[in-house]
Amino acid sequence: MRHTAQHLRIPPFTESLPAPIFFRTECMPAQATYPRHSHAWGEFVYSYSGVMEIELGDHHYLAPPQYGIWLPPNVEHVGFNRHAACHCSLYLSAELCGALPSHHCALTLSPLILALLNDLRRDPPSQPQTEEQQRLLQVLVDKLARASCAGSYLPSSDDLLLGPVLRALKAAPGDPRSLPQLARAANTTERTLMRRAQRDLGMSLIEWRQRLKVVEALALLEQGQTVETIGLDLGYSSASAFISMFRKMMGATPDEYRKSYLPPS
Repeated sequence: MRHTAQHLRIPPFTESLPAPIFFRTECMPAQATYPRHSHAWGEFVYSYSGVMEIELGDHHYLAPPQYGIWLPPNVEHVGFNRHAACHCSLYLSAELCGALPSHHCALTLSPLILALLNDLRRDPPSQPQTEEQQRLLQVLVDKLARASCAGSYLPSSDDLLLGPVLRALKAAPGDPRSLPQLARAANTTERTLMRRAQRDLGMSLIEWRQRLKVVEALALLEQGQTVETIGLDLGYSSASAFISMFRKMMGATPDEYRKSYLPPS
């Protein structure tokens, strides 16, 4: 059972924001859920550690730490995290949302945006905000407005053939079965699965599986497991094969990621 986020049962603000740009952080235990809700202001969600997931009526967003999720005003959504996660929300009054996308999307974050978010985490704005804090928040908004939109890092599908395959892989990211074996288990052909993956996911099933393994690896790295153990758990024959995949997908080795994104133990 998921833990319900207490601060959304009794929100810190209900009808208006404390400031036109408002920033706050939160650490949530595993299996935590933010109940379905909407608000009259925009919200940018970023996960410092772990992977936040956002469900909307027609989309499921999942973003590791190089991505953030933008929600325009009045978009009903549910937020949750399967593993423990620390994240922030940047709330924007409706009149300040015009420069950002008019539709919900994942945003690709530049090194400067990541640096600003980490600075705000270390020294959160006071309330009321100082002029310096207001300027810093405005710079962040300006940079987010220039960020490129991306699809969900790990999209899903309701296709009658592809959907069950994706759900089975999510339940066991280290599943060693090959694509032909998965196709036979789904009573279909390898070509059909490949075609429907490109159609529904916008990527090959091979890349989707690699992304799934990355998401699982992020949680295991936070738990302090060794790179060798993680690689074996995810079905790799050696640590070097796992490290190579992780570097390809994340632009850093698992140990480099751990040092850059995870707090020291």
